[in-house]
Amino acid sequence: MFDAQQWLFESVFQPMMLWLDMGNYVEDGYIAADWFLWGCIQIALIAFVLVPLQRLRPAEPVRDHATIRVDMLYTFIHRLGLFRLFMFLTLEPLLDEAFGALRSGSFANFEMGTFHLDQLWPSLTDNFIVSFLIYLVALDFIGYWIHRAQHGLPAWWALHSLHHAQQQMTCWSDNRNHLLDDIIVDVLFICAAFLIGVSPSQFVLIVVLTQLSESLQHANVRLSFGRIGERLWVSPRFHRVHHSVSHGFGHNFGVLLPWWDTLFGTACFENRYDPTGVDDQPAVNYGRGFWAQQCLGLVRLRTTLFKADE
Repeated sequence: MFDAQQWLFESVFQPMMLWLDMGNYVEDGYIAADWFLWGCIQIALIAFVLVPLQRLRPAEPVRDHATIRVDMLYTFIHRLGLFRLFMFLTLEPLLDEAFGALRSGSFANFEMGTFHLDQLWPSLTDNFIVSFLIYLVALDFIGYWIHRAQHGLPAWWALHSLHHAQQQMTCWSDNRNHLLDDIIVDVLFICAAFLIGVSPSQFVLIVVLTQLSESLQHANVRLSFGRIGERLWVSPRFHRVHHSVSHGFGHNFGVLLPWWDTLFGTACFENRYDPTGVDDQPAVNYGRGFWAQQCLGLVRLRTTLFKADE
């Protein structure tokens, strides 16, 4: 993987960045090559593992290929790094400036940017795998509460509801989100990772593992992990309950681990494969194409904010 990243960087990313007079960002280009390679691996796994799995054990018949193609577009935008490129060109300079200011200051004798959560147990975390698992669990805990906020805050739900409006959920549906929703979530995760001391290499692996797991969770497949496994890792059955029109929105917010749902009383382990979507469909139009979905999300957000001001 390292050799492939080095070759891609030296053959494609570095020459392109020099041509664009972005030589000051070659280190970021090297990281971008890593993200791009992992994205290609993810898309290959989705196409050649999850898609055949869906055909073997579908949870429901495929009725709407057009909406699946739009979900594929979302997947390519996110997994191949186009969304990250947008973040890099717009918000990352602001975040870097904010992190620099935090590093130069302190809060309650705690110097920002020097704390590492895994160092609370130094005898354990000399091992990379143990350190990785600590950060995985910590960020997943944060992800659980972010997900609950997406459902619980009306303005945020106005954006996040696009994700739930998919009535033909497949392994391509994970990245079907409003871009503003993704920006908010990404900024929160980047800030959380900075505050608890996640290294860049660990962060990449955590994101890749999370994305692959979420692709499986959204797959149109009749699959559970068994009585014990269902309580250890989020399965397609567990997450489909969350997307259920009639049953799900108050349950199963876990991103990777169902532990938090069990701990905070939001878990539902019923063996059911209900239709997915939002209960206000078809009265509310969520759009069928990419741009229509993005524009209608902003309209819902504006309407929600104006109602809050009344």
